[in-house]
Amino acid sequence: MIDSIPVLNIEGLSAGYGPMRVIHDLDLVVSVGEKVGLVGLNGHGKSTLFLAIAGLTHWQRGSIKLKNKQIGRNRSQGPGRYTHQIVHEGLSLIPQGDEIFQGLTVKDHLDSGAYTKLAWRNRAIKRKEILKLFPPLEQLMDTSVGRLSGGERRMVAIGRGLMAEASLYLVDEPTLGLAPKLGKSVLDALFDVELGESAMVIAEQNVALLDGRVDRIIGMHVGKLKGEAAASLAYQTKREI
Repeated sequence: MIDSIPVLNIEGLSAGYGPMRVIHDLDLVVSVGEKVGLVGLNGHGKSTLFLAIAGLTHWQRGSIKLKNKQIGRNRSQGPGRYTHQIVHEGLSLIPQGDEIFQGLTVKDHLDSGAYTKLAWRNRAIKRKEILKLFPPLEQLMDTSVGRLSGGERRMVAIGRGLMAEASLYLVDEPTLGLAPKLGKSVLDALFDVELGESAMVIAEQNVALLDGRVDRIIGMHVGKLKGEAAASLAYQTKREI
């Protein structure tokens, strides 16, 4: 283990929207260098957990520590009020779908993810790393993102999130809406990311996509973590699809 301090340490987290609680007294620890799979059906809290870590839910309580610094809030507040501070503490949230700026070129879009001073100084190096992960983008650097295919836009959106010199990367359903072959290539790129002293949590619905490729797979059901998914569950899922 590179560092004894967890990248992410969550204790007793509850979070929700308006009067509705989605996350229930959740505990989670993610260590340095780990890639963790978070698996569950739609509506069971995976995205809400990511939003809570980023301070984007309407209310929450409990402890969330990023590199041993408290980033959780224990009261109702406008979502996003402290997100900029959390991001600068080392969080990179890569949401579902294609969160892109249509008018920017691929190069400019990737550079927009280098939002810290360190990342901005190293943006040329980071850009080369992204192009190694997503080779199809190399010939598209001066192309407007709005002209790209769905798969190419997904690569740009994920690449932008990886441009940050983050401690924790939260990747929400990166294969959503993609053809199986393209979805696999996107996941393969994420599995190839060298984390160093960072960590990554990848949310997916299908455990079979992550089985054997991440350090741990944790199931999520009705806002609670249900322990690590076994290889037999992955086999069962493969038989059902």
